[in-house]
Amino acid sequence: MRAVWALCRASLYRKKLQNGLIALLILLAALLLGTSATVLSNTDNLFNDVHKRTNGAHQILTITKGLHDPQQLYQWWNEQEGVAASEPVAFRYLSGVSYKGEELPNLYVMMMDTPAQPPSVDRLLFAAGEVEEAPKPGMAWIPTSLAYTQGIKAGDMLSFKTGTGVFELRVSAVFIDLPFGAPFATTSRIWMNHHDYMQIMEEQEGRDSYMLGLRFQDYERQGEYWESFERHFDMPYLEEKVEFEEISAFYLILNRIIGFVMIGLGIVMMLIGLFTIGYTISDAILSNYRTIGVLKSTGLTSARIVGAYALQYAILATAAIIPGLAISRFASALILNNSLSVLKTSESNAAALHEGGGLAVAAGLFLLLLVIGCLLSFSGKIKSVQPAQAIRYGMSEAQSGRMARRLGAGITFGRWPIKAVIAFKHIVKNGKSSLLVAALAAMTTAVLVFSCVLLNSIISIKQTAAEWGYDTADISVSFYNKEAYSSDEFESVVRGDARVKDAGWLTLLNGVLPSEKGALGSASISLGALDGSYDQLGFTVLKGSNPVHRNEIAIGINVASKFGKEVGDTLDIYIEGRKHTMLVSGIYQAIANMSNSARIMADALKVSGETGNHAADVAFINLHDYGDAEQIVAELNGKYPQSVTAATQQALLDSEFKEATAVLIVPLGMLALLFVGVTFMIIYSVCRIAVWKESGTYGIYKSLGMTNASIRGAITLGVAVLTLIGAGLGIVIGIFGLPGLLKSLLLDYGIAKLPLILPPISIAVASVVSAAAASFGAWHASRWLARTSPRILIVE
Repeated sequence: MRAVWALCRASLYRKKLQNGLIALLILLAALLLGTSATVLSNTDNLFNDVHKRTNGAHQILTITKGLHDPQQLYQWWNEQEGVAASEPVAFRYLSGVSYKGEELPNLYVMMMDTPAQPPSVDRLLFAAGEVEEAPKPGMAWIPTSLAYTQGIKAGDMLSFKTGTGVFELRVSAVFIDLPFGAPFATTSRIWMNHHDYMQIMEEQEGRDSYMLGLRFQDYERQGEYWESFERHFDMPYLEEKVEFEEISAFYLILNRIIGFVMIGLGIVMMLIGLFTIGYTISDAILSNYRTIGVLKSTGLTSARIVGAYALQYAILATAAIIPGLAISRFASALILNNSLSVLKTSESNAAALHEGGGLAVAAGLFLLLLVIGCLLSFSGKIKSVQPAQAIRYGMSEAQSGRMARRLGAGITFGRWPIKAVIAFKHIVKNGKSSLLVAALAAMTTAVLVFSCVLLNSIISIKQTAAEWGYDTADISVSFYNKEAYSSDEFESVVRGDARVKDAGWLTLLNGVLPSEKGALGSASISLGALDGSYDQLGFTVLKGSNPVHRNEIAIGINVASKFGKEVGDTLDIYIEGRKHTMLVSGIYQAIANMSNSARIMADALKVSGETGNHAADVAFINLHDYGDAEQIVAELNGKYPQSVTAATQQALLDSEFKEATAVLIVPLGMLALLFVGVTFMIIYSVCRIAVWKESGTYGIYKSLGMTNASIRGAITLGVAVLTLIGAGLGIVIGIFGLPGLLKSLLLDYGIAKLPLILPPISIAVASVVSAAAASFGAWHASRWLARTSPRILIVE
């Protein structure tokens, strides 16, 4: 055992740089795997913890059309065993919220009438400000999703537009609002004092809407309750219903994307580390072949020599994994605090709620076992060392013959430039390290390209808005106070404007799909009825076509999947209590509502004697010249200040997706820097080893008159060629491979095909950065040749 420890200690001491690099690779692999495991586990844990603390709802029922009696609904659900229901809360929709004199873009609010008693379901969890049973007169409570994104604090003043004027409320508290406070939320609940609500809202035209929450002891049985509901009332629930999956979806999506990417890249980093360990052991065996032969000839067994290597790398792996896992807790806390900031309070944050350490430790132990298995596999070659051949050739006799034949073939001096020959021989003689260099270049380029493509696709989402399920109209106009304006007048103003190319008018409704055979309960979906052309406004489909006739419907991919529908099938749907049988004309993807939605023509609302006047909720306007968009938006907002909110499409998309960019840029940037740094360090190390092994050959080159720069340039040239080959493969992986990791994840959110925008300049820069890091590592590794005389090199 003393001999094993002596060999291990000597190897650790003599190869500090090489051992340090391997330890760093293992540390980074542990960091990525530990961070991804912790982020994925804690994302669900944090959300579920808040959901439990607030006795959160599994379903939110919103009654806006008057198709159900709110009190009747509450009484029936309150009588069901295993279900808790909150009393109906009255509210009114508003838009046009201003902070510090500036209107907040793409924000719609529900002004809630705070009940005298706190609700039993979906209780509010205060994050900052005064904790009271209800807001005081002139005060309001706002959600963290609005406060944190806009920088609003307790004590700030907000202004609200109504049909009769403007009123102000001071923020007295900020709370966590699970059902409507997820990242990317465009709707916020503002809780008002009851007397303020009665005084201000009751003066407005229109009627109250109502909201109540349902919480099930066993959420898996909710379908049975809805089946019982339909039997009792002899009809399905006809108004809007928000499911638990929709409530939780956007709390989880970014962290799941980050976690999945980190797992994939952590595995890649782990494989690189294992390959490097295997290469290092093989190189050590080859470099110390005579030494191993001498040791075996003196009676030291193969098992003890293998034990020396095993002990060495087990020490390195343990020393690297422990700090890697420790750092991963800080990294995951940073990501969680950044992406789930809406769940933070003044007393607690994502880091304080941090769990999942056991999963990270399991990942670290798995990594340690892989390292030990790898080194045992590679160091097993020591058993085949024959002492006589080792002492004579410095390698096996067969290896010696193969090496001679390989170096004698291909590019030779006299027929090719001397730099090319040196570069070629450097690549061929160091086959494993050459493969490692190409693989590193490929993965580094892939990470850089993927990061650029993903961020560019989100930043430039206007170019692919239709593929995310949005329109591509130049201007969007929302009508939030329909009683305060004339829809006919507004339409005539828009259509009479010579700058307007075409326009469409969208009515937002709730559709109910009755349960199919073998399914429990009906499904509530978001329904858009358009007076205009879907194609002209930029809405796209994956299959078939958008509806054109009043009996046609296009459905989201999740609706099609749940009900087993394809283009050409018929679909029964209840719209405002009336049953319609429609032909599926197309299937589309949309991240909004997770593709649980459908499109119909406005004429469909008049089927079966429908005569009601459906005022549009949104108008889409296309212009002859997009340069007029800002001016027209200002004119519309100025002409109808109490009833409409107009904005350019770019402003709406920016307000919704800038948060995604801010959250993703930190982890993707960290991964890119890690891989660039690792590429430099590994290539520096393997080139340093290769140059040291061939120091005698390079000494001869110098003695024959070659300059230091020529030799170093030839070595760098070989690495650059390998890097370019790897970079080409990395571009393909970054564009097609890594985005493919997200397909199964995004499908749950209603996206079957990830819309990507390729930035050619950024991709080229990413490739150059990867090649530059590798080439600089090779150049830097050979710098000691310039400081050493040819005689010393030859002697060594």
